[in-house]
Amino acid sequence: MSITINAILEAKPGKEDALREELIKVVQASRKEEGCISYTLHESTENPETFVFYENWLDEDVLTRHIESDHYKNYRTNIEMLVQKREVYRLSIIDL
Repeated sequence: MSITINAILEAKPGKEDALREELIKVVQASRKEEGCISYTLHESTENPETFVFYENWLDEDVLTRHIESDHYKNYRTNIEMLVQKREVYRLSIIDL
């Protein structure tokens, strides 16, 4: 079963550009991973400090490999001082 991740990050004041750069890097690397169905980054049109990821992964094993990848670990380290709030939701589709 595929897994969707919705992550919402809020940059610290004045750190929006630096955070955007780090987010773009992780998107580019993650899209190359086997099992990545889609990985999209959004920026709020109302609050420029707010960024939203929408990711789709083939299954739990693929997602685990993503979280354990060097580029993801580097991303998490690089954003520590840039983010004031981070929310992550692991979602499954409601099949109608």
